[in-house]
Amino acid sequence: MVDQRTLAYINLFAVLGTLENLCELVPEASELAQTPKPIALGFDVKDGPAATLTFKDGKCRMEPGIGKCNVRMAFSSPTQFNKMIDGANPPVSIGLALNANFLLKQFTPLTKLLESYMRPEPTKLEDPKFFEVSTSLMMYTIAVALSQIANNDAIGKFTASNTPDGEIAFNIANGPSATLRVKDSRFLTLKAKSENPRAIMEFESIQLARQLFDGQVNALGCIGSGQISMRGMVSMLDNLSRLLDRVALYLA
Repeated sequence: MVDQRTLAYINLFAVLGTLENLCELVPEASELAQTPKPIALGFDVKDGPAATLTFKDGKCRMEPGIGKCNVRMAFSSPTQFNKMIDGANPPVSIGLALNANFLLKQFTPLTKLLESYMRPEPTKLEDPKFFEVSTSLMMYTIAVALSQIANNDAIGKFTASNTPDGEIAFNIANGPSATLRVKDSRFLTLKAKSENPRAIMEFESIQLARQLFDGQVNALGCIGSGQISMRGMVSMLDNLSRLLDRVALYLA
């Protein structure tokens, strides 16, 4: 069962947070993110997450909290925020009049561009470059979603409570890497390669990662065949697998 509050954390930090990587990997996105002066767009969800996306010099950066935002988008509940992500409900914006041009002509096209990579038309995946970028963005989204589930979902929190401290490397061979840092039953995702992991989960290729993300192959079968390499502390890897099952539920 999907918890709306957990889904709001995933939608904010994992989905909208992937705009950071979109602006790094896609020139069109970097052009859309260009602003005469920095714009800090805050998302404030009552009884849920709060974070700020700052756009500067064609780049995007997400940080927790809304203390530095100059445009605040307020939501009365996690459910309302989730409906906005699905395109059903508009937010209440404070500071909209001053930045309407950015929101309508830059931010909205950026989110639509992100959606085109996250939920692509099958024919677009025939382009090797598009395929690589799309799969990399999905990988970063999943990596962040893992931490949001571990920290907020009831089953995820139980799993996190049984996970030893340390770092888990979550990698695609010769591709993007992420680090899941565990401390006192809390998870934090870093979009960078772990230098000192206690456990490693690595997909042998970006093609295999895509097949797994799309549900086209069985993870257990890939582990058995060695296409997914799992090394290090067994309990960390077992709990990571449990969290991945929850990610599939929330991002379905």
